[in-house]
Order: sequence, then C-alpha cells, then structure tokens
Amino acid sequence: MEGRECGAATSGSAPRKAEVRESSSNSRETCDLKQENVLGGNEVKSTAVVKYSAAPPPAAYARLQEKTDLKLPPANWLRGISQLGQMDATSLGTSKKSKPFSSFGMAYDFIDCIGNDVDVVSDSENIKKLLKIPYSKSHVSMGVHRVGRTLLLDELDIQELFMTSSQTGDWNWLKELYQRLVDPKWQRKKKSREQFYQKAILSKFLYYSVNGDCGAEPVPTPIAQPADTQPQVNPIAVEDSSWPAPLRTSASVPEDGNPQEQGNVPLEATYVLEQVASTPKEQNLTTFLNEGENSQGLKNDFVRNILWTFEDIHMLVGSNMPIFGGGKYPAVSLRLRDSNKPINILTGIDYWLDNLMCNVPELVMCFHVNGIVQRYEMIKTEDIPNLDNSSFSTKVVKDIAQNILSFLKANCTKEGHTYWLFKASGSDIVKLYDLTTLCEETTEDKYQNPFTMPVAVLLYKVASNMMKKKVQNRKHYGIIRTLLLNCIKLLDKERHPQFVQIIASANYMISELFQLDEPPKRDENGSSLNENSDSYSEDEDLPEDSDENGSFSNGSEPSNDSKAVAIIKSVGELSVPEKYKSIHQIRPICAFPVCHDTEERCRVVLNYVLEGLKAVDGSVKKETDLPAVDPSIPIPLKYADESECTGHKALKKQIALFLDKVGPAHKTHELPSQSGMIPDTWQYQMKLNLIFKASRAYFVLSDAATTLQKYGRALRYIKLALQSLDAYCCLINNLSPEVLFFLSQCLTLNGDIQLMLAQNASNRAAYQEEYSYQTREDQEILHSLHRESSCQAFSWATELYMDLEYQLSVSCRCYEAANELLHSCDQNVHVIEQLTQVLKRLGNSRNEVGVFYMNQAATVQTEGTANKGITMIEQELWKKSFSYFEKGIQDFETIEDETNAALLLCNTGRLMRLCAQAHAPTGSDSKRGEYSPEEAMYYNKAVDYYLKAMRSLSRWEKHSAVWDSVKWELSTTYFTMATLEQDYAPLSRKAQEQIEREVADSMMKSLKYCDIRTESARQPLCQYRAATIHHRLASMYHNSLRNQVGDDHFRKQHRSLADLHYNKAVKLFQLLKDAPCELLRVQLERVAFSEFQMANQNSNVSKLKTLSGALDIIINSEYPFLLIQSELSTVQALQGNCQACHDGKMPENDSSSLNEEEIINLVNMFEARLSFLLFQLIKLLTSKKKSSSVGDDRILLKNYKHAYSTLLRATADKDTPLIQRVELILSLLKHLSSRSAVDETGSV
Repeated sequence: MEGRECGAATSGSAPRKAEVRESSSNSRETCDLKQENVLGGNEVKSTAVVKYSAAPPPAAYARLQEKTDLKLPPANWLRGISQLGQMDATSLGTSKKSKPFSSFGMAYDFIDCIGNDVDVVSDSENIKKLLKIPYSKSHVSMGVHRVGRTLLLDELDIQELFMTSSQTGDWNWLKELYQRLVDPKWQRKKKSREQFYQKAILSKFLYYSVNGDCGAEPVPTPIAQPADTQPQVNPIAVEDSSWPAPLRTSASVPEDGNPQEQGNVPLEATYVLEQVASTPKEQNLTTFLNEGENSQGLKNDFVRNILWTFEDIHMLVGSNMPIFGGGKYPAVSLRLRDSNKPINILTGIDYWLDNLMCNVPELVMCFHVNGIVQRYEMIKTEDIPNLDNSSFSTKVVKDIAQNILSFLKANCTKEGHTYWLFKASGSDIVKLYDLTTLCEETTEDKYQNPFTMPVAVLLYKVASNMMKKKVQNRKHYGIIRTLLLNCIKLLDKERHPQFVQIIASANYMISELFQLDEPPKRDENGSSLNENSDSYSEDEDLPEDSDENGSFSNGSEPSNDSKAVAIIKSVGELSVPEKYKSIHQIRPICAFPVCHDTEERCRVVLNYVLEGLKAVDGSVKKETDLPAVDPSIPIPLKYADESECTGHKALKKQIALFLDKVGPAHKTHELPSQSGMIPDTWQYQMKLNLIFKASRAYFVLSDAATTLQKYGRALRYIKLALQSLDAYCCLINNLSPEVLFFLSQCLTLNGDIQLMLAQNASNRAAYQEEYSYQTREDQEILHSLHRESSCQAFSWATELYMDLEYQLSVSCRCYEAANELLHSCDQNVHVIEQLTQVLKRLGNSRNEVGVFYMNQAATVQTEGTANKGITMIEQELWKKSFSYFEKGIQDFETIEDETNAALLLCNTGRLMRLCAQAHAPTGSDSKRGEYSPEEAMYYNKAVDYYLKAMRSLSRWEKHSAVWDSVKWELSTTYFTMATLEQDYAPLSRKAQEQIEREVADSMMKSLKYCDIRTESARQPLCQYRAATIHHRLASMYHNSLRNQVGDDHFRKQHRSLADLHYNKAVKLFQLLKDAPCELLRVQLERVAFSEFQMANQNSNVSKLKTLSGALDIIINSEYPFLLIQSELSTVQALQGNCQACHDGKMPENDSSSLNEEEIINLVNMFEARLSFLLFQLIKLLTSKKKSSSVGDDRILLKNYKHAYSTLLRATADKDTPLIQRVELILSLLKHLSSRSAVDETGSV
C-alpha cells in the first residue's frame, strides 16, 4: 500500500483487556499502521495510526458471480467470522445497538492519550454524523464529556432511551428535559421494514464475500425475511443489556473480586479498585473496571482503534468496518449499492471518511438490483469526492470538522458535566445543552445521570496516569488537580460507598501535587511561576465548575435555560472557514494555584489529607469506634516538668522498638489495627500514605515556624508530626529507610526547637500561648490518629517544659536518637549529609549544656562564701560541664569540623580557668593569698586546651574569627597567670628571681598571642593589653633594680629592660584615646625611674643631664592632659545642662570613662614631681660656677624659677577646680616646651 509503514506498538497506549488479547492473539495486528494522505489538491491532510486491531490481516474477498441472490442467506451467516469483527457487526461500522459509553471503553484502554494528546474520542459513526450535519436533514443526538483537552462523544438514541425509561423509569429525568426543551409531544417512532431489509441483505453480502475455508455457499432452501425476526439484528431489543441503568449505591464491594467469578454481579460491584502501593511515594494507579458480561457498555469492543489526525484535529476512533485484500492494494473496503439508486453526497462522504479512518486506499462497489448481484467497480479513495452525483469539497468537510470542534470546546468547558448535542430532524439549528446544570436547576438528582460514575472514574484514571509522570510534566499539575477535584465533586461517600477509595485516593493525590519542601520558582523578574508553584492563589476562590475561559452563548430565544444552552443558528455556518475559530480554545487555563507562604500551602495539603482520612475512617466500621470529635472542646495539652518525665528511659525504649522494625521483612501478622483495619487492604495502605503525608506537612510547618522564631508554634507542629509518625509506626511492621530518615529529621528539628526555647526563656509566656492553640482541622486529624495509636511515644520530647536544664537535655537526647536512627539506615549520600548535620547539632547542643553547667558553677562560686571553699555542688557541675564539652569535641572531630571543635576546646579552657579561680586561696581576713599550685595547674590545663584549639585550626585562613578568638583567650590566660603570680607572688615556696622569670615568660607569651597590627574590632584591646604588659614588665624590672644589691651586670640589664618596656608602653598608650590615666602613670613612673638613677649619681653634670631628661618626659606628657581636659570639659558641659533642666542631677547614662578621684591623685603626683624637678634644676643651675654658655643657663634658670613660682602659687590654693589645675599644667608644659625649643636652637 502506498505510503504504508509498520512500527512497534506504541508503548504509551493502555493495553486492551487481558481476555481480549488472549482471544485474538492469533489475529491481532502487531504493529501500528500509519498512512498520510493529501487529498483534494493539497486541501486536506489525513494521517491514521492503527493503535489496536483484533482482526486478522486482510484476506482477499470473494468476488461473487453475477446473478447471485443476496436474499438467500449463506451457509456461514451469523457464525462470527473474525474478519467481520464481532458476531453482531451486521452493518458497516455499527453493532446491533449503539452504546452510549463506547468512548469511555476506548478512553480506559488508551488512557495515555486522554486529557492532552487527543481532541476527540468517539465511534467512527458519530464522527461521520457530525461531519455530515450541513448536508443531512437527519437528527443528531450525542452526549459530550470533557476530560482535559479531550472530548468524549457518544450517541444518545432518544428512541431507545425513552423506551427504556418507560419500562424502568431510569431516564425519566432526561425525558422530562426533552419534553420541556425540545418536543413536548414526543412519541415513539417505529423503524420501517425497509431499514431491516437493507441491513439483512448487507450482512448476507459480507458473509458471502468472506474468502477461504469459511467462504460462502448459498443455502438451497430460502429463509423468508430473517431480518425481521432475528433478535441479533433488532436494534431496539429490550432484553439486551447494553443500555446501562443509573448507578446506584451497593451495600458492599468485594475487596478482591475475581473478574471471572463476577459475571453476574450488578454494575456497582464491577467497579472494583485495586490496592494502592504501600510506599508513601507512589500509588499503584491501575485499572478500576472489571470486564464481564455486565460491563454495561463500558467495554471497548471495537474491532480496531485508530489514532486519526484530520488536519490539526487528533481523534481516537473505534471502527468495526471489515477490511479485505485484493487488487493492487493490500486493503479494500466492500460496499453494496442498489443500481437503481445513485450515490448521493451523504453516501460519498460516508465512504470517504471510513476509508480515511481505516487507512484503506481503495473502495470496491458491488451493484445489485433487488438483491441480485450485477457488477463490481473499484474506486480509489482520493477519487470518491469527485464521483458523479456525489461530489463534495474535502476542504469544506475540513472546515466543518474544525468549526464543530471549536464550537464544542468553546462551550463544553466543565469537566464532570454531561452535555447533549442535539439537532432535530429537518432543522438547521444545532443546540448544545448542559444537562448537569439543567438537572441542578430543576432539583433533579445529579446521581440519576448514568454518566456520572463513568466520568468520575475516567477523570480519576486520567489524573492517575498523569501522576505517574508528574516529575516530567509538572506543567500538568493544574490539570491533574482540576481533574481530581471534579472527580471528588461527582462522587458522594454516602451514596457511593464503593467509590470511597477513589475519593480517598484523589484527595491524597491532590496533596501529593504540592511540593512541601520546595520553594516557589521565580522567573527573571522575580514573579512566581504558576505552573511550578506549589500553593494556593486568589483564583482558588472561584467555584470549581466556573466557566473559566469558555461560557455558553445565549441563543436568540428568550428562555430561563438559555444560560445552559449554546446554539449554532444555522448548519450552514459550519461550512464557513474558521467561523468559530475565534472562540476555539484547546483547553481552558488550569494553572496550578499559587500561594504566598509555606503555611498556607501546608494547610491546603492538610485539608486534603483530612478529607482522605475521613473517607478511609468512614469505610472502616467497628463497634468500639471512637466518639466523634467535638471541635468546641480543645484536646488538652500537658505542660510537663522534670519530675513527671522519664524521658531518657522512654527514649531508649522507643528507639529500640523502631530499630526492631528495621531490617529483613518481618512475618506479617494479619491482625486488625486498633480501628479495625486489616493489613494489606486499601484502607490500610491509604491511611498509611495519608498519615505520612500529614506528618511531612506538619514537619514543614514546624520548620517554617522555626525560621520565623515562633518556637511555641513550631513545637506544636512538630508534636503533631511525631504523633502522626507514632500512628504510622503502630500500623506498619517494617519501617522503610525513608521513614527512619524522616523520623530522624523530625527529632532533629524537635531538638532545634527545644534548644531555641531554652535560649529564649524570656518569651516563654508567648510560646505557651502559641503552643496551646489548636485548629479544628488539627483536632480532627489527631482524632483520626487516635483511632490507631495513643500517640504518646514522643511525649517526652514534645512537651513545653518549664525547666531550662531539662529543655537542654531533651534537645541533646533528640539529637542522640536521630543519630542512632541514621546509623541504622543505608549510608547513602543523603543519609551521610544528614548524619553530619545531626552530629554538628549534637555537638552544639552538648556545648550549650556544658556552658549552662559552667555558668551554674560560676554562679555558685560567686554566691558562695569564700571561707567555705569548694563545695560538692561546684565539683559536680564542673564534671557535668567537662563531660558534655568532651563529648561535643568528639562529635565535631568525627565529622572533621575543626572550627567548632576549636570553639569547644576554648570553652573547656574557660572551664579550667573557672576551676583555677575557685582554687584561689583566701586567708581568715578574706584577703587573697599567694598564687597556689592548684591555680597554676588549672591555668596550665587551660593553656593546653587553647593550644589544642589552635592546632585544630592549624592556620588563620580556615576561620580567621575563631583563630583570633582562640589567640585572645590564650593571651588572656597567660596574662592572668603572670598578673596573679606578680601581684600575689608565692614567695613562701619560690625565690624572687624565679618568680620574675616565670612572670616575664608568661608576659612574653601573652604578648606573642596579642595581635596589635591587624586592624579589627579587637585591635584597641590588644594594644591596651600589650601596653599593660610592657608597663608591668617595666615596673617589675624597675622594682627589681631598686631592690637589687651587688651584681652590676644584672643591674645594667634590668635598667636597660625597664627603659625599653617603658618606652614601648608609652608608644602603645599614645595610640589609644581612652587611656590617658594609664599613659600619665607610665610617664610618672619613668620620671621616678630617672629620679632613682639621679640618686645614685655623684657628678652635678650627670645629675643635670638626668634631671633634664626627666623634665623632657614631663613636658611630653601634654597629650594625656589634653585628653583629660577634653573629658572634663564634656562632663562640665553636661553638668551645666542638667543643672538648668534637672536641678543639677547628673544623668544616669553619664558617658564619662574617667575616674575623677584617680585623676586628682595623678595630678597631685604630677604637680609634686614637676615641682621637685624644677627645684632641683634651679638648685643645680644656681650652684654651677663655670659654663660654656652662661647666657643660656641664665635664661633657663629664669624660666624654671618662673614656672616653679607659678606652680607653687597654684598648689597653695586647695580649692582650685580640677579642670583649672589641668589647664594650668597644660600652660606650664607649653611654656616649658617653647623655652626648651629656644634652648635647643641656642637663640634668645
């Protein structure tokens, strides 16, 4: 055949039922057949792919001899020959009865095509009727349903329906609508004998034409008019069961019905649901309908199913047309025509469309006169539109098809609604009725509509099929959700208990569409992308059956039903190209609803989970069922304290129970659950899925609340998550690794929340209020959980404790439990990452507990009496703190977290310093004793831990802030050791020289780890520390020099060291703006050091030189006095303002950092030293007899006398304000400084 190709069967199409496959395995076409035809001068394109064929490959037809009498039945008549399709296929493309559910049968078999890929699913006869509407005066009556972008078309034979209604009353509602809207005086119309005669002669002709062993042989004895009496060809036989009755509620549905044993079960029992998968991630979404004798028209019984593309329209059609071989083409269709009746345009379109749909390139026409064969004629398919008396434009047919589809899709917008396309005989008006809306308006029960249940099941099946590919097709989330919502809307738990599983499963699948742990996607402009968003939007407020982008157009006739009727005013409009193109829309937009935050998204999920749980619980009956929850009575929440809790024992026991369920599959005990559910039933599996989904939603809610620092709310949500997991674990015998992993995540988050509650104890009242609040939805979900478990397994971890210590310990135990659970899981990448996070949190929590105990010990030490010494409470607190620090260090070392390990080593060093402080000896008079060996031991241990921390970091680049902190702490420890040993020298057990060496060594080590060069926030502190170290070393060497006798070498060395460290101290203090007193004190000590040197000198020249150097030190002390003056001026200004505004009271937030008493002492000392130096200089200059520059000496002497007298007069007045004294000193220093400059230049 020209253009014919063969390929593998499409894997995406749903298989036909098993019994059909077996019965036709020898005759089934094993490949999709595809042919593309371009007809009518490039006007029309047609492509057909045979998705399935139950017929054998086409065999040659038997060419009948002339004068063969077709009124005589052949010997093989009505014997069910496979080439002719089913036994009742007595005419081309039609069975003995049309079936209003034929499209549903095809949709169930090829579910992959429904909703997205195919525009129309229908019997080929219905397609031909639609395309012949402008040419035919016959009536058209079809039911239309929309699923996604797919329309399902089925014939509604009013004659047969109303005849059935007159006997059973099942279609009275439609009959009443018909009489109200179309024909008030409807009467049954009987078919003529001519119609039965034509069908019978066509059937006999086809059986005659079968070639082969079962070929036709005329029966010698005639059979008079069998067509009128045979029930096989009676199209309106009442006893046939192809017309379904309305679906009614059955008492029960078998759990594991066998299709072979249910042949005589009512329709309600044929909709048996298969089990959903036990894993929470997936569902086993397979077929829902059993096939049997009572499938009531839902079975796909077409000989072949064809995917036909006509221009841009994709159709899945069913055909029973017999196809034969012969001629130069491998396939032909046979037609029987009366020679006395010419072929008209309707017949031509009929033949042409049949051949296009079935990939038949040639037509064989057999002409007869009164049943006597006359001749044969062969016609090519592309020539059919050009036959005499039946010519038609293929382009017009294409336009008709596009216009009809556009009209239907623009008006059939509501999934789950049944539409009725009707054209009366001889009328040019085509109307489309929304039967569902009309029934609701007339208070008719929607469940009387026999299409309700098949549509609901089909919506579910299409959505289920899309759910299998939801990862690859996230853009279809909105479509899936719309399908499932309409499915739920059509079903009622009370009326249809056999469909409770669909209701529960649909709610669960909708909840699965929302990705709880994934943030909404953003486009380049930062706006949300609806197709990938996982939450609700304002569009959600629209009713589910809103018209969206399509609506019914009002007709010209004023009627109350006009809003439910769309009208084509004239069939001639269908031939106008693109007449309805402007309103054609492939699919109303079903964007997945968008939400603004995580909580709203999770609340939507929980709402669907709750509906699913209600459906499951309602299907499980038990005499001891729990009473219904009263939303007005809150479920009491317990506030526990430490004395009531046995958390550690409960933890060990519960974790052991969980781990016992891990590993090889345990033998399943078929014992019902607490609520009466039996394992491996659909209720059991579905409730597991729903509970697990609820736990995940509560987990995400808790995590979001934690991010918002709403820790009371977060604890309430994580409690509900763990209660859900408790119920889940009570139902299942074998915990999957996924559940264990999620349980570890919940315990980890619970540990985080308890830790944050402990750290924010000041807001406990607000957290209690958040924790106590509970929504009605949460209460109902918890009620469902209580049907399976007491939900108390994790109560030790989820209560809001009042005790800070217990909160911290609960946090640690949660992390420990999570760690233990993760070690029982397979060590994949995700588990290893989670284990790392848990160990990091565990180490951090142990650090918090260790710090808590350390602070408790410090409090006890501060509050305790010095004479009591170290108490047992302190020692226990030290041990607990040290134990937690040690375990925390091990946790961080396990995951190679050097930074946090270094921080815990730092805290351990701090603990050692606290222990050293506690061992400081005190005498009976509460005075500090000598530096003790215990103190030295603990300080040395602290140094060891700080050095370990530095070795852990290894270099500054790893974590500069931690590195600097460790160095600072180490420098502080060395400085403290040196200061204590210097200030409280252990002279009773060590020599002075040894103490000085140890102090100098500790000071230099402290100076080594004190970074004064790097610019940072700590740089001023480091500079102050370094200046203080140099000051202390200088003072120590100064003191040693004063007290040392003998060895000139050591005296000279100490003098040099003292001078060096004094100079360094001055330079560092001068870099600081907030240490004028310290700088002034160093300068005064330097002056005293010079005075000490002068005392040991004999020569006046040497003394004069030393005194001049001391005076230079005094003169260089102008900088600290300027700082002091500035501070005093600021304080004086503040006092003046306060005196004017607040009666002279100083403000409480006085920012002055100077100690006025200390300044006064320093000023007194400074004035005394300056007075002494000036007096000694005047004395030496006066007694000097010979000088190389007598004039200069006189000038200096005069200046010194003037300064000395000024100073004496100033100090004589004891009531002089401090700021005036400082200003006087500054003026004297400035005067002396200028005169010294003159002296150095040698000019007057």
